[in-house]
Amino acid sequence: MFPVARKNQEVKNKIMENNDSSNKQALSINKDSDTDNKLIASSMIKMVIQNFNQNTQLVYEKPNRSKILVKNESLVEVALYLRNNYGLDHVESMSGTDFPVDKEIEINYHLGSYINQELHPYIMNLATRVNRDDAKSNSLINIFPSVEYFERETYEMLGVYFIGHPRNELFLLPEDWADLPPLRKDFKLKGR
Repeated sequence: MFPVARKNQEVKNKIMENNDSSNKQALSINKDSDTDNKLIASSMIKMVIQNFNQNTQLVYEKPNRSKILVKNESLVEVALYLRNNYGLDHVESMSGTDFPVDKEIEINYHLGSYINQELHPYIMNLATRVNRDDAKSNSLINIFPSVEYFERETYEMLGVYFIGHPRNELFLLPEDWADLPPLRKDFKLKGR
């Protein structure tokens, strides 16, 4: 072992020995904040389902992560409710899945919060499904500006048109792309 690495290891060992009691205190504080996060997330989910009961369905609830499936016509209203009442202020990522048997495409918005520290590690998966043959959904760009490129990518790769999005256009594929969207299950590479 190099002398510098050995010295760093000795310092680390001393710090660990000296801070054993403070580490136990920090762990108990973290457990308390985790409990608070779970309570806030649970109450948020209950309120969403209570306020939009006919249009929402809880898919799962896990520590720091949950998924609510929303009818497409209520997507904007639920997103506004989550932003305005709980501080979920940005879309961290977005994904889509093609379900050809169901003739639907599922869109997943992964919402997080910078401003509400109590929800800092928590991610809400706000999902909706659209008809695969006429894949259209309302854009969330006016609620969460961070969704711009995610919706553009979903438009391009899965063929979901976002109503109200200013730039439903290609930005990854060649300009002359005339085939099916490449993440659809029935897309086939030519020559294979």
